[in-house]
Amino acid sequence: MTKRIIILLVGMVLLSPFTFHLSPLSAQNMTSSPFSRYAYGDLNENVPAAYRAMGGVGYGLRNNKAINPSQPASYTACDTLTFMFDVAASANWSRYQDAGGMKNKANGNLEYVTMQFPLYKRWIAMSVGLLPFSSVGYDISMRDSLAGGAAHFTKAFNGDGNISQVYGGLSFNVCNWFAVGANVYYMWGDLYRTRTVAFDESGINPTVESEVLSVSNVRFRTGAQFFHTWGDHSINAGAIFESKLKLHSELTRIDTELSDSIETYTGYWQLPMVWGVGASYNWANRLTVAFDFERQCMASAMYNGLPGSYSGLQDKNRYALGAEYRHNPLGRKYIDRMVWRAGLSVQDEYLVSIGPKRISASIGIGFPLWSVGTMVNTTIEYSHRGSSAALEEHSLRFTIGASIAETWFFKRKL
Repeated sequence: MTKRIIILLVGMVLLSPFTFHLSPLSAQNMTSSPFSRYAYGDLNENVPAAYRAMGGVGYGLRNNKAINPSQPASYTACDTLTFMFDVAASANWSRYQDAGGMKNKANGNLEYVTMQFPLYKRWIAMSVGLLPFSSVGYDISMRDSLAGGAAHFTKAFNGDGNISQVYGGLSFNVCNWFAVGANVYYMWGDLYRTRTVAFDESGINPTVESEVLSVSNVRFRTGAQFFHTWGDHSINAGAIFESKLKLHSELTRIDTELSDSIETYTGYWQLPMVWGVGASYNWANRLTVAFDFERQCMASAMYNGLPGSYSGLQDKNRYALGAEYRHNPLGRKYIDRMVWRAGLSVQDEYLVSIGPKRISASIGIGFPLWSVGTMVNTTIEYSHRGSSAALEEHSLRFTIGASIAETWFFKRKL
């Protein structure tokens, strides 16, 4: 009972900021990347810490030891007597390099808070939680001069902000081999961007242009999974879909070049259509191998009042491959029950000018705690994007998450 009280209190504390329209995710900078300068910033994949170590797979995975909000059909994989709670935080170190030099950045933040529980036996289950959608965070400056050296100035680009989302999802087992599910999200957030030109000469006034993009809306994701088990073998296949969605959006732009001018644009932004497929194979609850493909149709979604392709956006494809292994789930030795994970992902940047694909490699270890269903998951992920000809980013992210499972839903016999 004490554990249940602790879990509920932690969950209430972490989720309570949403009651006041403030999120722990939106209260801090979740990225420090110059690449987040464009569009909606860095997009989050919304997979649990355990799957992040597997390259970010999830559409074809069903696991009663993990909450997987990326695939709403997976919730019915949970144990019918178990309440689950998952929370994760991360620390990120990045190095940026261009022709002007090299710079290091570090930041850390809360990643997500999710819960999952059965509603009716093994047929219906539910999940709720708080997730990041995207984040902006950068601080760039460069020196330049007018032709002939008549004046020298510094150009600075600064950005900050997050888009957060709270979700609720239901999953239904239609039969013994097929499940469907849906998530409903409420999204909200503000993205701040400022461009400044400051001259060294005292007689020339600086130019400042700042803008705030505020967005909110309700969106939906549907999912389906096919699954089959024979002996020690099981296979799963899944798919998800989100339709294109117009955001409740407002861009306020303030320009101080000559005199203060304020411009406001409303309703000019959309979220893209998203679809993805995945498959996994499991042997004896010891070895799991999974693969995902996802496509975000950014080029056709409206951005700044025009199709994304007019703003330099392109469709974003992501390929992910991952595996996990444990020697013996019921072994008496602790090392037998530890989970070893590794993964690889390759994805397009949704802005054409960024250049080559982003490549990420990850490894992780799951440490079981006081019960078979409770585990601390750790992940180290390396990623590279950009090019040496322009701007290049190397980043190393450490994520730690606690997946807590407690047996709540049973009747005591007298």
